[in-house]
Amino acid sequence: MTAPVVQRLREAAENLPSQRVSLRSLAQVHGSATHGTLLLLLAAPCLLPVPGVGTVLGLGMVALSAAMWRGHTDHSLPSRVADLELPRLWAQRVLRLLAATYATAGLVAKERLNRLSSPASRCWTAPTVASMAFIIVLPIPLGNVLPALATMLLGLGLVFRDGVAMLLGFATAVFAMVATAGLALLVWAWGAEWVTRWMLF
Repeated sequence: MTAPVVQRLREAAENLPSQRVSLRSLAQVHGSATHGTLLLLLAAPCLLPVPGVGTVLGLGMVALSAAMWRGHTDHSLPSRVADLELPRLWAQRVLRLLAATYATAGLVAKERLNRLSSPASRCWTAPTVASMAFIIVLPIPLGNVLPALATMLLGLGLVFRDGVAMLLGFATAVFAMVATAGLALLVWAWGAEWVTRWMLF
């Protein structure tokens, strides 16, 4: 299952035609669209230090999570997200990252605990994806890594119908939310202390 996808992504990475590549073009290279593959496509660039993509892709994840929640079967990117262009170098890195992800998943992922990856699981999956999208949109240095990783694990779980990958995705999402909340409290405490010192001075 994964070998043709991996080969196609690697070949596409070497033969991208232009200096800037739209996410729509990457989606076409990626192949048939499902909720799982779109989650992978949207989350992968967020793992890389590509300036300015987090907000647009985060909004795309929110739109996708809303479609999942409603049970929609329309698997397409919002036009604003699809029109997002990446420099050729970053587009190549995204395709290679996706190829490596599928190659690794192909060795360990398998159909199991199907209930966690079924359409009925959307009551858990959709809010989790929306929460990860919210964190990705926040201007936190390196704050995209954990939520993007969680989203990719959920995407792999949906693609391979692997409930273990879904569980890992949920666990990573919880860790991402705890880490973000802890960072927010730390910043708030530092800010409150600074304001107090400034007022006393």
